[in-house]
Amino acid sequence: MKYILRIEEAAMFALCLFGLYLLEAQWWWYLLLIIGPDISMIVYTAGNVAGAAAYNFFHHKAVAVVIFILGMHLEYHLLVLTGIVMFGHSSMDRMFGYGLKFDRGFKYTHLGIIGKKQRT
Repeated sequence: MKYILRIEEAAMFALCLFGLYLLEAQWWWYLLLIIGPDISMIVYTAGNVAGAAAYNFFHHKAVAVVIFILGMHLEYHLLVLTGIVMFGHSSMDRMFGYGLKFDRGFKYTHLGIIGKKQRT
């Protein structure tokens, strides 16, 4: 089942790449897609609770969808691209097994413990 979910996440990531292409986004938007939301991990220096909250905000697909819809409604291109980047990055992370974080520590996610061998 996890294999099927990873394929689904890969498809959503590809859709976001295609969206950036259709919107003729500049090259650096693709770079933001890969690393942008991970800047939120810096907040882990303030502790696990704050780190998990910041990480989860910037990696939550519902937040990305709200930003995207708001950008479409306001016809504000920057918000549309930001929503695509956040959604695509979250899909990429989940494709590799990185999920939303619990406040016990960075390696504890809704997809399981990072680094622990799991059945696929």
